[in-house]
Amino acid sequence: MPRRTLDHEKLQVYQRSLAFITWAEPLLDSLPKSLSVRDQLDRAGTSIPLNIAEGNGKFTEADRCRFFDIARGSALESSACLDVLVAKGKTQAGDVESGKGMLVEVVSMLFGLIRANSADRLYEETGGSGELLALPTKPVKYTGNRRTKRKQNRNHEQE
Repeated sequence: MPRRTLDHEKLQVYQRSLAFITWAEPLLDSLPKSLSVRDQLDRAGTSIPLNIAEGNGKFTEADRCRFFDIARGSALESSACLDVLVAKGKTQAGDVESGKGMLVEVVSMLFGLIRANSADRLYEETGGSGELLALPTKPVKYTGNRRTKRKQNRNHEQE
């Protein structure tokens, strides 16, 4: 009998977050246990798939988005931990590059899940190569009315 899977196990973002944990484990093992950023990276990295799984099991959009947003924050925190390790000279920038790349993918996928599960769509502006250029200071609702106003403002600015 084939193994049955839970819904969150089918998510690519969940699988990618587990890949990050697998990638990070040897790095964590190489660091002194007394280093506080080591524990922080372990906790933040572990939090990513746990919150994805919990959020995916929620019934309301708001609950799902809350957990996906917590997972996104943990991914950003994990990236910052890698930066701190480089800044403290505990590892080299090239050594964390692939881990940071995985986290960029996870954050992007979580943005997609949040947008897909939220009536209040987040607006993010990206450049031609997909890099994030700016986030608004507050969420922007994507409604036809706001889009129309935004287009009218752009047309007015061009005149």
